[in-house]
Amino acid sequence: MRIAELQAQPNWVLSIVADDGRIGKFDVSPYLQYEAFEALRDHSEFAKVVNGGYFVEWDCGADLSADTIEARWEVVSMVDKQQTA
Repeated sequence: MRIAELQAQPNWVLSIVADDGRIGKFDVSPYLQYEAFEALRDHSEFAKVVNGGYFVEWDCGADLSADTIEARWEVVSMVDKQQTA
């Protein structure tokens, strides 16, 4: 999976659009217990997420691969390809 669009939401959730049109949510909160993600407990730091295409990352050094996200995200809909064409 390649991440086409990414947006931080409240409650440590990432809204993600994959390059194949799937739209989903990924809950980062289970990772906040780990030292690498500790800085993200501050929501203003969490909101600074950067889309690397095949990963997401934060200034603190925390990152998640697109494979990890794809394995654990909740797909909620699909982009209508006819509307985007």
